[in-house]
Amino acid sequence: MAVILRAENIEKTYGKGQLQVEALKPSSLEIEEGFFYAIIGRSGSGKSTLLHILGGLDKPTGGKLYLEGESVFDLKDRELAILRRRRIGFVFQAFNLLQEHTVEENILMPIHLDDREPDMDHFNDVIKTLNIKEKLKYYPDELSGGEKQRVAIARALVSKPAIVLADEPTGNLDENTGQEVIKLMKESAKKFDQTIILVTHDLEIAKEADKIITITDGRISSIEDKAI
Repeated sequence: MAVILRAENIEKTYGKGQLQVEALKPSSLEIEEGFFYAIIGRSGSGKSTLLHILGGLDKPTGGKLYLEGESVFDLKDRELAILRRRRIGFVFQAFNLLQEHTVEENILMPIHLDDREPDMDHFNDVIKTLNIKEKLKYYPDELSGGEKQRVAIARALVSKPAIVLADEPTGNLDENTGQEVIKLMKESAKKFDQTIILVTHDLEIAKEADKIITITDGRISSIEDKAI
């Protein structure tokens, strides 16, 4: 399989002097196209820091990140923002939906921010897959937690990104709804040929992944390939 994302000795340090914290120690990683990765580890181990750097949301203190061969952090801020909108989809625990906009408007927001015309055939395919076609004119406060997360997943998928990054996407959901959301993410990623990298504290959810990355004390301590 082709390597879609490659991190070389990325690290992240916050603060200075006695207040300095090594959130992520030098770590290297290759993400292969089409797989579902889960990142696990204790609270404060560096899971979210790693994910945010892989998604270009946070710049590392050192190291290099390549997405489809392009050096991510050598880009100018505007170029990086465009790369994130077009090539990376994000799903967060808090949903991050805009309350004053309808479900349809929330889903299409990344496309409109990019001044592009949406592929409505793809849009209709996504909302059908996620079973939210009947909710398009609703507002976020009229939805259940599971429905909100489906909308967030649809928003992440509609731009046809190469990679979908999810930070504790089931953290605000009950167990059954959480399992359903993970199942939908897997089905959607498979259908739309996307790679998933998901941070979770739930080992049952991690077991759904093809590969499990364990973070211990700010460092990648193991990568388990479940296909082997």
